[in-house]
Amino acid sequence: MKAAVYYENGDPTVLRYEDVPDPECHPKGIVIKVEAVSIEGGDTLNRWRGALATKPHIVGYQAAGEVVEVGAEVEGFKVGDKVATTGAHGSHAAYRAVAARTAWRVPEGLDCKRASVIPVTFGTAHDCLFEFGRLKAGETVLVQAGASGVGVAAIQLAKRAGARVLATASSHERLERLKSIGLDEGINYKTDDVVKSVMRLTDNKGANLVVDSVGGSTLQGSILSLAYRGRVSMVGAAGREPMQVDVGTMMGGNRSLSGVFLGAEIATERVQAMIGQLMTDVARGDLQVLIDREFPLSQAAQAHAYIESRQAVGRVLLIP
Repeated sequence: MKAAVYYENGDPTVLRYEDVPDPECHPKGIVIKVEAVSIEGGDTLNRWRGALATKPHIVGYQAAGEVVEVGAEVEGFKVGDKVATTGAHGSHAAYRAVAARTAWRVPEGLDCKRASVIPVTFGTAHDCLFEFGRLKAGETVLVQAGASGVGVAAIQLAKRAGARVLATASSHERLERLKSIGLDEGINYKTDDVVKSVMRLTDNKGANLVVDSVGGSTLQGSILSLAYRGRVSMVGAAGREPMQVDVGTMMGGNRSLSGVFLGAEIATERVQAMIGQLMTDVARGDLQVLIDREFPLSQAAQAHAYIESRQAVGRVLLIP
């Protein structure tokens, strides 16, 4: 099969489009013919500095497509089903093998392109807001990197839950595009001080909850943007900076910081049901998947470079 692979970590130019062996089906797994790959922020981070589980390595968490093989111990899936899948790696390919417990049937009315985005992206945002962020109606949420995949999901889910939603992005144009999905106030982090802007927009009360997928120096700003008893859900390191946090700034306001990693619980009944419901919500039109641009799988390097240019609003897809 064809796949986007690399032999060493580095910038997007390390990606190559090559022939590799087809994946084998585990007794407890399935193999799909990939129709769409959702490039995750973690995919670009893994390409940059993550461990190579294989050599050449096929990066990638999420892909959706048609089941072409079912393991002998698997129930609930059959050849021909359309599914969205997650896994530690292997999405950037024409075929992928995954554990059956990390696959979800695509509901009627939902295409594979949009379905490919949902499990990790919307599931992560949901956990940041509710399972660990304990969001309540009437609270104020700040979403760092609001134009990212997780950001787009978090804005919609927070607004649906009755929150006031603030978000940061790198341009006024990107922020403007987020208003249609529930953004109340945008902050251009290139031109404005985020902490001062949050305090101005909240009458110096601060945000009750911050969803931070950036990390690095941004994480300290997230903490300083909090209200009394405010919470930060920290879910990534998209900024690629070392984590430098003064935990002393959390004490005076009885603030809290939680690390969130959906992968640790993705096979649990709770997360299985939650992601299934999110896919149904998108299929019904209750939530939107924003797809910024599509690239052929052969142009994976260009797609990764485009993501890292911070121009996208929502997800970028690869199409085999």
